[in-house]
Amino acid sequence: MVLPFIKNYLEIRTPSSPLVVFRIFFGLLIFFSIIRFWSKGWIDFLYLEPTYHFSYQYFEWIKPIGFYTYLIFFTCMISALCVAIGYKYRISTSILFLTYTYIELMDKTTYLNHYYLVSLLAFMLIFLPGDSKFLVGSHKKSRFENVPKWTIDSIKLLLFIVYFYAGMAKINSDWLLEAQPLKIWLMSKYELPLFGDNLLQKNWVHYFMSWGGMLYDLSIPFLLIIRRTRIFAFIMVIIFHAMTKILFPAIGMFPYIMVISCLIFFDSKFHDKIIEFISKCIKFFNKRSLISRKVNITNSGFSKKISFNIICIFLAFQLILPIRYKFYPGELFWNERGYRFSWRVMLVEKKGYTTFKVIDKENNKIFYVDNEAYLTEFQEKQMSFQPDFIYEFANYLGDSYTSKGFRNVEIHVDSYVTLNGRRSERLIKADTNIYKVGKAIFYKNHIIPYKYEIKKI
Repeated sequence: MVLPFIKNYLEIRTPSSPLVVFRIFFGLLIFFSIIRFWSKGWIDFLYLEPTYHFSYQYFEWIKPIGFYTYLIFFTCMISALCVAIGYKYRISTSILFLTYTYIELMDKTTYLNHYYLVSLLAFMLIFLPGDSKFLVGSHKKSRFENVPKWTIDSIKLLLFIVYFYAGMAKINSDWLLEAQPLKIWLMSKYELPLFGDNLLQKNWVHYFMSWGGMLYDLSIPFLLIIRRTRIFAFIMVIIFHAMTKILFPAIGMFPYIMVISCLIFFDSKFHDKIIEFISKCIKFFNKRSLISRKVNITNSGFSKKISFNIICIFLAFQLILPIRYKFYPGELFWNERGYRFSWRVMLVEKKGYTTFKVIDKENNKIFYVDNEAYLTEFQEKQMSFQPDFIYEFANYLGDSYTSKGFRNVEIHVDSYVTLNGRRSERLIKADTNIYKVGKAIFYKNHIIPYKYEIKKI
């Protein structure tokens, strides 16, 4: 019964307009976001000014390449525009994925959930027929009106995963029973007009928004799937992300990504109107070249099967990856093992103070490191409370001093961290050497277990 069902599902065809509109808006959003990033001087600030960059495990080889880093951003920007207008679609989506992901991997300090989401969506577009119509510089035979239904449903499923895990992550005692860390953040917004010095200081507001955020994340994908509740759900999406942008402007383009992505839940007639509107606005394009005729898909069955298998494996991986923290002992919010790439959005408020002591055992000398000599203020702030940052920087310092001729070097760390408004606690055991210690041993033997229990699913 299962195989016939899957076979029948794979044969279902649906208008390609939702996928095309998603491609257009996604490409334009990335195009303008790169322009914004460039214009604010963040390329220099985040990638060129620092002398040291924190790396992701297995991607230590990815680093900024000096002034040529601008070329990566430029290539990413142009490829995003090409994706939007449908020019050389497969090549453009591949370049967009590679350049954007390279940018994301250059420095772990800049990690944000929506950067990760952009990379995932860009990867998916490589294997989805987003070039079905509304193209520039393409032959008519390469365009088609209908696409397999799974190509559109796969993006819906990824968005479902994002919302679902974001909602599940909020079912924890800090978020629901203490309204933390929202309480800390909202009470600091007293300068906002009308509400900041009054409403946002109310305890009931903190709990209302904490519970509301959890219920929103868990329910919104279901409400978007159901036709009767879709318009209401999309209005909620706009309101929720508009409030998020107002209250937390540093969240960047995440609200815009989620709003435009959720459009894909609407039926093809809605997207046909968007395409028709866009085509009327673009006077210098020949309308006939932008809107495809109703013809069948020209891709080979083998190609479609490969794409389907890749997307299935990809989505299965996305379903499994967020729960990998279950295999690590200790408090997730404290040691952060399995925290990234799992849609844990705005769950913790952490601050730390971390200093490093270099011991030259051979000459019996001790040096205290000035973090500012190696890190920018932003990097030091992120490093001060994240164990993997501390571990990586300690080993970098050890290697650096060893290369200067010091022998038998040890790196000791004095680190205190506060989590969600609690008092500071020592993160790493005092008077222990963490240089050249295996990462698993570092987490097991050197990080002090968190004394408070944060209950979660």
